[in-house]
Amino acid sequence: MNRAARAFWLDSPGRGEIREAELPEPGPDEVVVRALYSGVSRGTETLVFRGGVPESQHTAMRAPFQEGDFPGPVKYGYLSVGVVEEGPESLTGRTVFCLYPHQTRYVVPAAAVTPVPESVPAGRAVLAGTVETAVNALWDAAPLLGDRIAVVGGGMVGCSVAALLARFPGVRVQLVDADPARAETAEALGVGFALPAAADGDCDLVVHASASEQGLARALELLRPEGTVVELSWYGDRNVGVPLGEAFHSRRLTIRGSQVGTVSPARVHRGYGDRLALALDLLADPALDALVTGESPFEELPAVMPRLASGDIPALCHRVRYDDPGAGTHA
Repeated sequence: MNRAARAFWLDSPGRGEIREAELPEPGPDEVVVRALYSGVSRGTETLVFRGGVPESQHTAMRAPFQEGDFPGPVKYGYLSVGVVEEGPESLTGRTVFCLYPHQTRYVVPAAAVTPVPESVPAGRAVLAGTVETAVNALWDAAPLLGDRIAVVGGGMVGCSVAALLARFPGVRVQLVDADPARAETAEALGVGFALPAAADGDCDLVVHASASEQGLARALELLRPEGTVVELSWYGDRNVGVPLGEAFHSRRLTIRGSQVGTVSPARVHRGYGDRLALALDLLADPALDALVTGESPFEELPAVMPRLASGDIPALCHRVRYDDPGAGTHA
């Protein structure tokens, strides 16, 4: 068996490269996965690419199969879909999702992969990690029947939250973003859209995912008295001002943090595996294809990542395709 593989590494902030990797011999409880697709989460991964992870968060921000350390060299990523080439009979030949970096083939414990349902195309399954974040956020937010909800920030996470909220009965859901082009995405997801100045107020709940001070301030403005903002934004090493003056206290507003690194206390009896399996089941909805806004081959990733980080390539989820015929050949 050919154990060679290739992986994308951040060599130093702003500079990536593809390196050769030698795969270990798989153990009895491990699988060999040949990658089909991986996804670039534009928010977190481009922050890592720019070297924006604060030193205090180096441990908390580690990906499950990360190699190296921040700010670099580091192999980082967590949205991989592939086919099991070797492993337990129940998994061999199955399409699986794994929280693995961008690499052509890899060896991981069998427990680290989750089978992709037959109803979910492999190319859409790269969204599983982000939809899992949205699931956790909504467990934290606990929306109720008939709620008036705004999602401020139409990035990958915000759009995933809006897509799931579109399935809730009787709710008013509006995606709020400064980019008018997000209106098309909102329509595909089945929710309303507004620019920040025109957004509907008197919201019971606002989910904030714009990673900007202006977005957080607007999220608070959109709340009814005693309403709640669930904060999903990751600001990295930036200091963020929060408008806690004026009517914040008299209106008894709440800002609540939510992060996918731990399962929501509201569902503490559910494990990480349950949450990811639920996210994959939810990806049977073809409307979520709207979140994949670009695709390129793996070999081009060193050139593509700087353009994603700078915004030169506007993207929600950028999909990486592994179509090198030698990536998974047997010798």
